[in-house]
Amino acid sequence: MKTEATVILDGVGVRRALTRIAHEILERNKGITDLVLVGIRTGGIHLAHELAGRLEEIERAPVPVGSVDITLYRDDIRTQTPVLPVGKTEIPFSLEGKRVVLVDDVLFTGRTIRAAMDAMMDHGRPQCIQLAVLIDRGHRELPIRADFVGRNVPTSRKENIQVRFDEANRPVEVFLEKN
Repeated sequence: MKTEATVILDGVGVRRALTRIAHEILERNKGITDLVLVGIRTGGIHLAHELAGRLEEIERAPVPVGSVDITLYRDDIRTQTPVLPVGKTEIPFSLEGKRVVLVDDVLFTGRTIRAAMDAMMDHGRPQCIQLAVLIDRGHRELPIRADFVGRNVPTSRKENIQVRFDEANRPVEVFLEKN
């Protein structure tokens, strides 16, 4: 079966989207006081670091970044044939009372986000959790929506969206694959 790929965001488009998301985060939260970013492994953590860099450029102060692995919180863990490797959750700060921006690359059914929120709650009770995604492709199965979206890309369930990162884990393009 032949796969056809179309670039929907090039490197410049990805940078613009992340810069816009950073400004929207600052506007909604009135700055970075008590703000932390938590990226979902793997693509979300790279994007969280990119957003943290932009926030620091604007505010001239660092924003803490952590990562969450959702493997053990997935609702399909029993139906997975291959054994999924468990990654590492690294949240080197308290979530108590913090405004958490959960970051992921592509929002699809919402199940990954639900699992990430469950995993984070094991690390404390944040004041609120907001969601930032580079791409929202629709097809939600749970009542979850993103607060900050780089781009909405309506897709069919047969299509796939991939974010490609360079060797330094910087996002360089987003493409849509059609089977």
